[in-house]
This record gives sequence, structure tokens and C-alpha cells, in this order.
Amino acid sequence: MNDKQHTIKAPVTVTGIGLHTGVVSNMTFKPAPINHGYKFQRIDLPGQPVVAADVDNVVDLSRGTTIEQNGARIHTIEHTLAALVGLQIDNVLIELDGPEPPIMDGSSIQFVKPLLEVGLEEQNALRNYFEITKGLSYKDDARGVEIAALPLDDYRLTAMVDYNSPILGSQHASITNIDQFVDEIAPCRTFVFLHELEALFKQNLIKGGDLDNAIVIVDRVVQDEELNYLSDLLKKPKVEVKEEGILNNTELRFKNEPARHKLLDLMGDLALIGRPIKGQILAARPGHAANVAFAKKVKRMIHEATIKNVPTYDPKKKPVMDINQISATLPHRYPFLLIDKIIHLDETTVTGVKNVTMNEPFFQGHFPGNPVLPGVIQIEAMAQTGGILVLNTVENPEDYWTYFLGIDKCRFKRKVIPGDTIIFKCELLAPIKRGIAKMSGQAFVAGQLVMEAEMSASIVKKDA
Repeated sequence: MNDKQHTIKAPVTVTGIGLHTGVVSNMTFKPAPINHGYKFQRIDLPGQPVVAADVDNVVDLSRGTTIEQNGARIHTIEHTLAALVGLQIDNVLIELDGPEPPIMDGSSIQFVKPLLEVGLEEQNALRNYFEITKGLSYKDDARGVEIAALPLDDYRLTAMVDYNSPILGSQHASITNIDQFVDEIAPCRTFVFLHELEALFKQNLIKGGDLDNAIVIVDRVVQDEELNYLSDLLKKPKVEVKEEGILNNTELRFKNEPARHKLLDLMGDLALIGRPIKGQILAARPGHAANVAFAKKVKRMIHEATIKNVPTYDPKKKPVMDINQISATLPHRYPFLLIDKIIHLDETTVTGVKNVTMNEPFFQGHFPGNPVLPGVIQIEAMAQTGGILVLNTVENPEDYWTYFLGIDKCRFKRKVIPGDTIIFKCELLAPIKRGIAKMSGQAFVAGQLVMEAEMSASIVKKDA
């Protein structure tokens, strides 16, 4: 497994019809910076909205995984994401001029090949793995689904399917080394049972479905009359069933191709966690609904692991920087110097303290009679804490300005009121390069997370 983050060397475009929407679209993979992750952009919509590949953005699971954000929806994303995960590509912007990635041949291989042709580019940042440190499981008794994650310093997945079908029987597929993905998992196509086919058409799904992009499994006797009906439905001159029970003489690429495709789907859906995983995933009868439910449990585990790193504050201990030292470093003054102490400072992390009192001037106008610390003040106080960290990287910090450049993934969890003591913790997400710093920040009150965000800032030398 790669230790460094990777993007692609150049943009690359694929074109085709969407499986469920039936809309032809162009999809362009574009290089993206460190810690960007996977994001889609609907360039056909006003404002060209961006949709993050995040499990919290999943809005529909009808035979595929659909995400929505900023008023834009992207259908059937799992095969695209599986290609990126399987190639260990971390940062990509995926531009779409339609609502759904092309289905291509129903697998991931026609995404993998052009990505490999343009090549991968190593980036100067470590991959932010989430390591499974204890067992985690998901179970849906009604559907007979069970998914488990176990600790492992590697990436291994196993999927087992059993459809009570004489054609498929019980199958399983595994990936024990990520390098197996290109040859053994990426070419495996999506599949559907014949008895599901007509129902999916009636549900206004698989408008772009074709015998060239899906395997149709025939699990019962079919008369000539029904074959004629299917040929009209699929707009094919002739539809046949071969002895193995596959419609129109499609050759399976692997004997257990359906199980391998379920593994591919699982890889794509788990990409919505937002971080590469180190662990072993075992899935019995997985599907998109179960995959996404399990991904949400993993994301909660990540969040809980983060929260466990709540900084402790002992007011009896001497701070690393008191208010006079902070004033000598930061240019801010009343009423906008918002940090009272720095209690931890090293090369990558800083922890600051803010005591919230009723005497602060903004309480006069912000919810009079119900004083609540404004969210923008929390962000500014966190930015000042991060400013101490950034200025700590240069000699004579008093000779520099720090400018707030941007904020992302900001969430307010609960209100902050007079009497609270906020502990701000900021950590560099990557080494400072060309004077640009990117940090993750968290704010805690009484051990509880009240706010979190990612921030970027620029450090600039003052004019002589």
C-alpha cells in the first residue's frame, strides 16, 4: 500500500450513457491538491456545484449509490470510486456534464485504463489512513446481510453472495493485496436477475441498461414469447439464453464474476468514508444499502476516535504562552484578540484557551437576553490559535502577518455561552509550503466537541 498521497498527472475524459438515467455524459478526471479527496462537479448546472463523495451526502440507494450536495445530484458513483480506490488515487476532481457517470461496460476497467494511461503523481503528504483498531459489525437480519471490520495493518476485503439461485449458487471473492484490483476486480461487471429486469424498467430505472453493460442472469425457464418481449424491451434484434443461464450468450470473465462485482461495489461505497482504510472487511450478501450503513458506522468510529483526543486543560499549570506573549506574536488587539492562553505548541499542533465572559462587547447585540457566542467569533478565535502555530515556524514572528484564506467542512455542534471555557486545538494537515498552511481545528467545551473546521492561511512578511 502507498504511504504517500497521489493524484493523476493530467486530466482524462471518458464518455458514455448513464445506467439508470439513460443520459449520455462526459466525465473528466482532473488532478487535485493534497487532502482534496474525491469530489464531483456538475459543470452542466448553474454555478457548477461541487458534490463531495461523502457518506453523509447519500440520498438514494435504488440499485446504486446516489449523492447530493449544493442542489446537485450524482447517480451511480460506486464504479467510479472503486477505480480510484483500487488505484490508490487520493485526490481527484471529477467533472460531469450530466447527472450520472457513464456505465461503460458495467465494470470499473474502462475508468482504470485511461487513468493508468495518464499516470499517477506522488504528492508530498502522507495518506491519512484510518486503522481499524477494534472489531466493528453491521447486521440486517431481514436481508441476511452481515458486514464486519477487523484490525489489520493492510487492506483486505472478502465478499460472499448466496442468492438461492441454481445458476449462481454460493460465491465468494477476495482481494488480499490492493495490486490485484486492476486484473481481478476492476473488469467485473454489474449483474441483474431476469425476474428483476422488467420491474426495474417499470421503476424508471436502468434507462441506459443494455446487454453490453450488464450481465442478465436467467434463473427460470423462459418461453420464446417472453424472449421476443425482452428483445423489444432491450431494443435488441434477438435475445437468447445460453445453457449456463446468462442472457444473450454473454461470456463471464470469471466464474465468480458476480461476487467479484459485489466486492467492487463494496470498495466504491466504502470510499465515501473519506479516508483510506487499514483493516480487513468481511461482507456476507452486501448491497448498497448495507454498504452505506456500514460506512456510516465506520465514519462514526473515526469521529469518536478523533474526539477521544480531547486536550486537557489544567488552569494551575503555567501556560506555554500567556496573554502578554500572545500579544507580542499576534497583531490583534481589543476587541478582537480572542485567545487568552496557549497551553501546547509543537511543530504541527497548537492548543489555545478562550474564557467566555458576559463582558465581551458582541453580547450587547447578539441575541440580547439569550447570550450565545457567535459562530464567526469561534472561527476567528480558532484561526488566531492556528496563527500562533504558523508564526511558530518562522524566526521573528512579529515581522509577519497571517491572513485567513479559507474555511471548509465547518460544523457547529452546540452553542457556547458566557461562563464556558473553550479549548481550541489546531493541527497542520500538511507541511507549510510557499507560505500556505492548511489546518484542521476543533473546539471543545467541558470535553465536548462544539465546533470543527478545516482552515487555510497565508503567512506574509511585513513591508520593511
